[in-house]
Amino acid sequence: MLAPNPALSADAEERPGAGAPVIEILSADKVFPNGTRALAAIDLTIAGGEFLTLIGPSGCGKSTLLKLIANLIEPTEGRILWRSGAFDKVGARGRSIAFVFQDPTLMPWARVETNVRLPLDLARVPSAESRRRVADALSRVGLEGYARYYPRQLSGGMKMRVSIARSLVIEPNLLLMDEPFGALDEFTRNRLDADLIRLWWERKLTTVFVTHSIYEAVFLSTRVIVLGARPGRICKVMTIEEPHPRHESFRNSPRFAEHCRALSALLTEVSVEQMRS
Repeated sequence: MLAPNPALSADAEERPGAGAPVIEILSADKVFPNGTRALAAIDLTIAGGEFLTLIGPSGCGKSTLLKLIANLIEPTEGRILWRSGAFDKVGARGRSIAFVFQDPTLMPWARVETNVRLPLDLARVPSAESRRRVADALSRVGLEGYARYYPRQLSGGMKMRVSIARSLVIEPNLLLMDEPFGALDEFTRNRLDADLIRLWWERKLTTVFVTHSIYEAVFLSTRVIVLGARPGRICKVMTIEEPHPRHESFRNSPRFAEHCRALSALLTEVSVEQMRS
């Protein structure tokens, strides 16, 4: 488990997601070379410290939108701004992006510490600084004693923790996660969700998260974007006005059930609109 920060209280009043814009998506769409229009024009602003979740049916362009935000692919039309500017400053101090994929994508022949250290090796970070940051990242995801293990010795949930540690080691300001817990059992998924929300809260880390799970979206998010398909577009926006950091007790509360019902109704409404169109 992530180590709690004693300076933070579960009753903290600070409202997340109230910072200056980190990402501004300005009428950006995506048409692939084969003619497939994956995304219609998207307009979206992501504020600093926000936990934004993208949800919608398979094929609605959630992963494509996430890759646009990461600058892994470019929009066909429109623009995407990073802190009101271009992406040429990404990687500079205070302007770092980390991407966690659906699969942990670990090097099976390398130990955990080597997998986590990979981004630092590529950036030629000095060894002493690298060791400190790897140890800190592993501690944050609860893997202090597993630095010398190989991926084959880890459970699925632990492998995903290694993947998250690898993203944290670069000390990102924007964390992008493409359905990272989708292949895990519900117990492990809930535990990692709880760890992730604590980590996000402690570091005030702007996060964009893709999921198919209504329950996961409600538990994690400050704001949920519901995408519709044919082509992908923003259909509904739902704000989750609940205190942070959230705990397991929230999952069992009437408010959680109410938010889940509301989000489910929005998804059903989008589905019905698509069938009529």
